Amino acid sequence: MSTVLVIGASRGIGLEIVRQFLAAGDRVIATARDDAGLQHLRELGAEPLRVDVADPASVSGLAWSLDGEELDIALYVAGVIDAADARTPPTREAFDRVMHANVLGVMQALPQVMPAVQAAGGVFGAFSSEMSQIGLVDGSDAWLYRVSKAALNMAVASARHSYPGVTCVALDPGWVQTDMGGGSAPLTVEQSVAGLRRVLASITAEDNGRLIHHDGRRAASW
Repeated sequence: MSTVLVIGASRGIGLEIVRQFLAAGDRVIATARDDAGLQHLRELGAEPLRVDVADPASVSGLAWSLDGEELDIALYVAGVIDAADARTPPTREAFDRVMHANVLGVMQALPQVMPAVQAAGGVFGAFSSEMSQIGLVDGSDAWLYRVSKAALNMAVASARHSYPGVTCVALDPGWVQTDMGGGSAPLTVEQSVAGLRRVLASITAEDNGRLIHHDGRRAASW
């Protein structure tokens, strides 16, 4: 049995990750922002923690909550999107919202959870996107989102050097049928998470710092 932490488990991919790991018999610690989300996680059998990744004080409480834990897998799933393209300058409010959730949140959470991941010699995964890859840019749609996920990749690649014994990866769940991805996406949430669980089971030390896609492809470059 593995111990898994899921940061951002109220809905969508995060919630399905909780379901699938619990169904496999693993112990799951999962975060949500509100009472309804916490209650749902509790009913599923997870151990809920109240965390709002947009609130630095809330994130800083993770270290206390996880004191003494050994995490085989820690996943930062929380994230938001802005769909505007490069013809529209982002407002300060949009920039702060996207960059805080997608970049600052993971950079604040990572030092809080890494001691518990190091204790288990585990894996830390932050959710990125195929749209983060600078060498494969095919348009300017969601350009603020693209920028934020490219920054997340750098945060993961940099952090790996400070936490020996942990494998740090960026994970691409694919284009998924969620509130963010929309109903026309080719992957169901169940398919995406099943693929990600296979990826997590296959990770080796050689993957440290890599972007890995839900179907197992390792990105050749950022």
